[in-house]
Amino acid sequence: MDPEFLRTLWFILIAVLWTGFFFLEGFDYGVGILLPFVAKDDVDRRVVINTIGPFWDGNEVWLLTAGGATFAAFPHWYATMFSGFYLALAVLLIALIMRGVAFEFRSKDKKPQWRAFWDWAIFGGSLVPALLMGVAFGNLLQGVPINEKMQFTGNFFSLLSPYTLTTGLYTLLLMTLHGAIYLSLKAEGEVAERATKLAQRLWLPMVIVLGLTILLSDFSTDMFSKLGVNPGPIPLTGIATLLATGWFIRNQRPGWAFAMTGVTIATSVMTIFMTLFPRVMVSSTNPAYSLTIQSASSTPYTLSVMTVVAVIFVPIVLGYQVWTYYTFRKRITRQSVQP
Repeated sequence: MDPEFLRTLWFILIAVLWTGFFFLEGFDYGVGILLPFVAKDDVDRRVVINTIGPFWDGNEVWLLTAGGATFAAFPHWYATMFSGFYLALAVLLIALIMRGVAFEFRSKDKKPQWRAFWDWAIFGGSLVPALLMGVAFGNLLQGVPINEKMQFTGNFFSLLSPYTLTTGLYTLLLMTLHGAIYLSLKAEGEVAERATKLAQRLWLPMVIVLGLTILLSDFSTDMFSKLGVNPGPIPLTGIATLLATGWFIRNQRPGWAFAMTGVTIATSVMTIFMTLFPRVMVSSTNPAYSLTIQSASSTPYTLSVMTVVAVIFVPIVLGYQVWTYYTFRKRITRQSVQP
């Protein structure tokens, strides 16, 4: 296969993997963030947790696959990004470990103090990744200090700026809104009602943060120069679907509202990768030092083998996840979690 075609193909596939991750893990994190606010007693908290119980670990596979694909297809991108974002990724990893342990350990003891500790671990383990993921992608767009040897020359604090913190807030609010709508679909009774009310309150701040993110993108990135005066249907669709989300929430159409936030998430990720291409990391030191799909990629042979493996196994993984969601499609009620 043509090497340039393979590089572009894997850039697109990594974008698809991140899209799947943010869509699925988005409502997953959102539910975890909302756990202390929509549940009033232990039964309610069990309802909330059980809405994502069969799915959360499967959803995280998308993150592992995106990271693994980046490592195999674009090793220089992986090396520069993971070394530069090392401290932030360590914090992210700790949060994910605590979250996973919390799901498993919470039910091992009935003491309120024990369960309260792990409930807050689920909250923190969901909030931190939702925030840091947005900060990380904001840095990819804004650019980070990279020298001519593809080495990160900054520190943890060089990753924090008004723009990257805004993109972090954007992903945090979007995932929380996505999770609130998911809860209104998956739960019943008071939990679903509280989730709907929270979704109504979250929508306007989400729209405001979207507008602020777009404004700061004009000053902090080359997004507008890359996409042009007419950005095309993908970014505009994301804005339109987020605006439509509010109408569907107010009119008690949670299924459509969930679809709208899902499209907003997908178009947001696609807009990021459209802005980056053919770069994978932008250098704020010198644009000539930016990593591209050409300079960061593996050999054509490696990309060819990966393509064959992906063609075989990706449909299997997708089929398994579809089967899982179909099998556990019923709503969760207080009665269904009683002993």
